[in-house]
Amino acid sequence: MDGSEGLACQGCERLREDVQQLRAENSRLREENAELKRRLTLYENPNAPSSLRRYPVRARSVYCGKRFPGRPSGHPGKTRPFPKPDVVIAPERKDGCEQCGAQLGEPSYVNHRVVEEISNPSPGHVIDFLEFEWRCEACGTYTVSRHPDCPPDGRFGKNLLVQTTLMKFEERLPLQKIAEGLERQYGLSMTPATVLDMTRRVADWLRPEYEAIRKRIQRSKVVYTDETGEKVDGEKYWLWCFTTDTDTLTVIRKSRGKKVLKEILGEDFKGIIVCDGWRSYSNYTSRIQRCWAHLLREAKCLAEQIDEAKPLSEALHRLYSRFKDPPRDRSSPDEVKRLVKAGKRIMMYWATKPYETGEVRRFVAKIRNGIDHWFTFLTTPGVEPTNNRAERALREHVVQRKIIGTFRNGKGTRIHETIMTMLTTWKQRGLNPTNTLAETLTKQWMKS
Repeated sequence: MDGSEGLACQGCERLREDVQQLRAENSRLREENAELKRRLTLYENPNAPSSLRRYPVRARSVYCGKRFPGRPSGHPGKTRPFPKPDVVIAPERKDGCEQCGAQLGEPSYVNHRVVEEISNPSPGHVIDFLEFEWRCEACGTYTVSRHPDCPPDGRFGKNLLVQTTLMKFEERLPLQKIAEGLERQYGLSMTPATVLDMTRRVADWLRPEYEAIRKRIQRSKVVYTDETGEKVDGEKYWLWCFTTDTDTLTVIRKSRGKKVLKEILGEDFKGIIVCDGWRSYSNYTSRIQRCWAHLLREAKCLAEQIDEAKPLSEALHRLYSRFKDPPRDRSSPDEVKRLVKAGKRIMMYWATKPYETGEVRRFVAKIRNGIDHWFTFLTTPGVEPTNNRAERALREHVVQRKIIGTFRNGKGTRIHETIMTMLTTWKQRGLNPTNTLAETLTKQWMKS
């Protein structure tokens, strides 16, 4: 072998090494790219909450980096109206002129400055409630008389229990901050553990009302439901919301399966469930209305990424605009059947077209699998085409999840689901949470 051949062999060997090195680097980059894509889907997917979404630089630059540009152009604005004064307070009268000392008569002008004020926090007070007890001499039965504001258990009064509960679940304060606030405002010294036990007592007294709501949910004709992840002692749990026109029930379970639906709605639920495409619902019942909002969001997201999905997205949006307002006159079943048949035909036309992209093929498969559940709102009065009710019911829980991070045990989940169910339902009915909570506690105390 001459020198030229040796150099050629050495060059080939170096090229082989370079190719192997490039292949290894390419494989590593592919793995990193796949991992980054997986992480990015947490923020850029059609079902990601607004707090997680990432906005493009071009969209942000329009408003100089601000997400919210302020009030729209031409917005009239609003001025806070002046309330009617409850009391009039006058200053002390001046006897003489501050400049020359001459006597002053009646004021030549009286100016009114209406100011809204609150009372200074006052120290709490201790009440000694008397409790009478009689023993019947004839039959030996004991009769007890207790004041309606006296709790049957514990040493904290009704107003304190109400305010502590609202500070935790309405103002979203941590237990430590609640204890500090009570000491600062009312001079009550207590530990965070005591605050937690106060909310536990309230939840126990509210539990009969909670169970009553669950039974009403079971008898409802239409239930909107959704679920979101929760952590309990670091483990993955699921928070479910079941909402109707008048009630919203919250439950926290380790399962996301249909056994939760059986537990809450019962084995023979006869109503309609409005939900997303999670398979637990279709495994539980066939009486379903699939959420159009989820469908359209996913279609729009695909259209922004894949060109062949744009006609599909536009067709679905046109179809929803056409069918979203059901016919007012439902006296003709034939007309309703005609509308449902036309809607299914249009959806199947677009869902059976040959698509090249795997993401689009998986999306149209969802459409085909749920073809019998997209138009239930046309055939059943009172059913909405979207699951927005349940999604709105989850928002407060998502905010509190960001604050607390995780529940420590089952006691915390029971407290949360009970109190949040009652507060949400009361506000849903237009009731004042403070007054209604106090009245409910009194009612439960009188039963004990």
